[in-house]
Amino acid sequence: MRAIGAMLVGLTMAAGAARAEPVAGQFDYYVLALSWSPAWCSATGDARDSEQCDSGQGIDFIVHGLWPQYERGWPQDCTTAERDPSRRESQAMADVMGTGGLAWYQWQKHGRCSGLSAQGYYQAVRDAAAVAPVPQVFDDLPRDIRVPPAVIEDAFIEATPELTRDGITVTCKGRDLAEVRICLTRDLAPRDCAPDVRRDCSRAQVLMEKVR
Repeated sequence: MRAIGAMLVGLTMAAGAARAEPVAGQFDYYVLALSWSPAWCSATGDARDSEQCDSGQGIDFIVHGLWPQYERGWPQDCTTAERDPSRRESQAMADVMGTGGLAWYQWQKHGRCSGLSAQGYYQAVRDAAAVAPVPQVFDDLPRDIRVPPAVIEDAFIEATPELTRDGITVTCKGRDLAEVRICLTRDLAPRDCAPDVRRDCSRAQVLMEKVR
């Protein structure tokens, strides 16, 4: 009976922990998510008539988000005393995030959990992107290519030798490259990802559509 009672107490505590509200600034590390813009445009952006997808924009990877993470799981939709960014401040992030709308959405869902001000979070996005620059081989990609996900990882590791195999993961959606996700410390230094983030695409090859 004691063992059963102890188990029930443990389950109750775990359920309570699962219901706990996320607290801004309380997290372990970041995931920098870099989305392959041409694939997003073909799947979603063209139908939305997004300016990110206009011909001649020359957009390859964009920062989908900088996500606070726990060692298992992640916080989102935190309450913060920091004021929301203005439309102008969000629109100014379009050069790295594709659109001001995405910047605003990412602030709402993830940036508020960083414990930073909106300006501080947007600057952290820029700083994180600078830590892991897009490899030159993918810059202005002139034609569609099909490559193994490991080759994409190799290119990022060659461009940023501080990255490790466990610190970067490549995701796919159907046949297409979706994202490259890079794990960073709270100080934006490369680190290994926790196991729940290390979910590499299982396809032998992924399609990288040419840059528009």
